[in-house]
Amino acid sequence: MLLRWPFLVFALGLGAVGSVHAQAPPAGVPPPPPPIPTVVATGQAMVRLPPDRAYLTLSTETRAPKPAEAQQRNAQAMAAVQQKLEGALLPKESVRTLAYSLDEEYDFVDNRRRSKGFRAVNTIEVRLDDITRVGEILDLAVAAGATSAQNIRFDLKERQTAERQALRLAVADARARAEAAAAGANATLVAVTRIEEQARAVPVPRPMTAMMRGAAADTAVETPVNAGEIEIEATVLLTATIK
Repeated sequence: MLLRWPFLVFALGLGAVGSVHAQAPPAGVPPPPPPIPTVVATGQAMVRLPPDRAYLTLSTETRAPKPAEAQQRNAQAMAAVQQKLEGALLPKESVRTLAYSLDEEYDFVDNRRRSKGFRAVNTIEVRLDDITRVGEILDLAVAAGATSAQNIRFDLKERQTAERQALRLAVADARARAEAAAAGANATLVAVTRIEEQARAVPVPRPMTAMMRGAAADTAVETPVNAGEIEIEATVLLTATIK
């Protein structure tokens, strides 16, 4: 025991000395280079274009004491609407089903559930590549049996082209801002090192007041629809080196 104790102390001490040398930086390594001067700027742009495409959302709603009867009545109503759309020379691929529901309606009387019958709703979306026909198709569908038109959404056939145009303008705006910031610091722009496109907000469809069946028959005036303009926005974050 007396012979091993000094050896143990020496080993611990040697380990401590070794750990101190391992933490020291190696000799001959140059210091890190100084940071490269940079400028960061945000660019924004908006492109406004008249729409050349529209989407209509139409529904047929029927009620009956029994579910099969409500379903059959709705099938007949929607078939009449789609036949009118086909007669208006709209291609079949421009019409698609969005939703279908069959629900029981009921009231509570004296804490008891009492059925009021069943309600069937079939909702379709109609794409129009000629937006001058929006009012005409709305009136035609309502006269044929559509019970509501929930909204109209306008869009562009070449939306991606407009988005790229807005993006190019946003980058040009960011570069001009970066050059102005560099000039304010008596520096000049050297090279763009990074461009980040910021997330865009998804446009919300424009709402339209519901139109009940028979509204088109009360007047010979076509439903007025104003398309306005489509706004395409782009935002980028640009980083560039300066000197």
